[in-house]
Amino acid sequence: MTPEEMAGVRPVIEGFAAEVFGGFARRDQGGKGELYLRGLLLDGKRKSMQPMAERLGVDHQQLQQFVTASTWDHVEVRRRLAVWAAGFVDPDALAVDDTGFPKDGISSPGVARMYCGALGKRANCQVGVSVHAVTDWTSAAVDWRLFLPESWDDHKTDDDQAASEIARKRARCAIPDDVQHREKWRLALDMIDELLDWGMPRRPVVADSAYGDNTAFRQCLTDRGLTYAVAVSASTSLHPATSVPVPPVYSGTGRPPVKPTYPDKPVTAKALITEAGRSAGRFVVWRHGSRKTAGNPTATMRSRFLALRVRPANRNIPRHPDGSLPECWLLAEWPTGEPEPTDYWLSTLPTGIRLRDMVKIAKIRWRIEHDYRELKDGLGLDHFEGRSWLGWHRHVTLASVAQAVCTQLRRTPKVHARD
Repeated sequence: MTPEEMAGVRPVIEGFAAEVFGGFARRDQGGKGELYLRGLLLDGKRKSMQPMAERLGVDHQQLQQFVTASTWDHVEVRRRLAVWAAGFVDPDALAVDDTGFPKDGISSPGVARMYCGALGKRANCQVGVSVHAVTDWTSAAVDWRLFLPESWDDHKTDDDQAASEIARKRARCAIPDDVQHREKWRLALDMIDELLDWGMPRRPVVADSAYGDNTAFRQCLTDRGLTYAVAVSASTSLHPATSVPVPPVYSGTGRPPVKPTYPDKPVTAKALITEAGRSAGRFVVWRHGSRKTAGNPTATMRSRFLALRVRPANRNIPRHPDGSLPECWLLAEWPTGEPEPTDYWLSTLPTGIRLRDMVKIAKIRWRIEHDYRELKDGLGLDHFEGRSWLGWHRHVTLASVAQAVCTQLRRTPKVHARD
C-alpha cells in the first residue's frame, strides 16, 4: 500500500499489532514490531531490511536488531495469531503444504539442492513447511517450520570430518542443538499438535499427495482423532470396501498363519475408478470464482466427481479385530473431455457426507496457493537475507502477521486518516 493508504488504515494496524505483540516484555519491542509490519505492508519490490528501512525513513539496524537479536518470542506471536485466526477466520479445514525459497549461496540455514516448487525444478533453496487455517473466503498462514535436510544433521553421518563441518555451519546459523533433520510430514504434525494446544478448532486436514501418499501421516491424523481429505497418487493400493478378509488356511507345514487375509490382491485407485466408469460420477459446483470468462461467465468451478468406499492396503495400517482394514472414501475428479480421472483423494470425512461437501473440502487447498502468492509477491516472505535460524522464523512469522492484517482490512469498514 502507498504511504497515503497506510495513513488511512494506521489505526487498524496499530490495534492488530497491540493484539499480537502484547506479550512483549518491553514496550519498544511492540513499536519495532509495528514498524516492521508497516515495512512489509508498504509498496516496494524488495522487502529485505535495507529497502524497508529506506521507505520507512529509519536506520535499517533498528529492523535488523529487532529480528536477529531482540529477546521477543516469535512462538508467542504465532500463538496469538492462531487465536485470532480461530475466531476471525473460523476455518473449515487446516491445510498443510511447503514452499521453496531459492538461494544463491549456501550459508542460509537449511539450504541444499532439492526440489523447489517456486522454480519447478531442483535448485539451491530453503523449504518452509506451513499450516494454514482456510475457508473459501479467506485463509491465514498460522504456523511455520524450516525444513532441515539430512545434510544439516550432524547426527546423520559417521564421518567425523563431515560431522564437524556440519556442526560449524549450524553454529554460524545459530541452529539449536535439539533441532535436527525431521521429515516434512512430521513437522506438519508437530504444528498441528501445537495449533490444537493453542485452541485451534479441530478441523479436517487437507494436503497434496506429497503428504497424502504417506501412510504414516494419514494414520497419525487418525490417531489424533482428526479427519482428512488428502490427495493421493493414481497408483495407491486399495481394496473395495465390500472385500472381507478370510480366516487363515493351514496347510499342515510351517508356522500356521494367525491373521485373516484378503483373498484378492489390492488394486490401484485408478483401476477402481475406471471400473466404476465415468457415468457413475456426478457434476459438482464447489466454488464460484472471481475470474469470469466468455466460456464461463459465472466463474463457477464445476467438474465430475466419483466417490467410492475403499480400504487402503498397507501393512502398517492397524486392522480391526476381525482382520479387516479401516474404510474411507476414495474421491476422484474426472473432467469432461479427459480419457481418465485426473485427481484422487483419500478421505475419512463422515460416511453420510454429501458429495458436494466432500469435494469442497478436498478442493479447498487452492487457498494455500493464494496465501503463498500474497505472502511472496506482496509481503516479502522470501526476501529475508539474514543467515540465522531465529531470524528466518521471526521474519516468516511477521510476514504472516502482515497477511492477517490484510485479511482483517479487507473485512473492516474503511478507516479515515488521522488529522
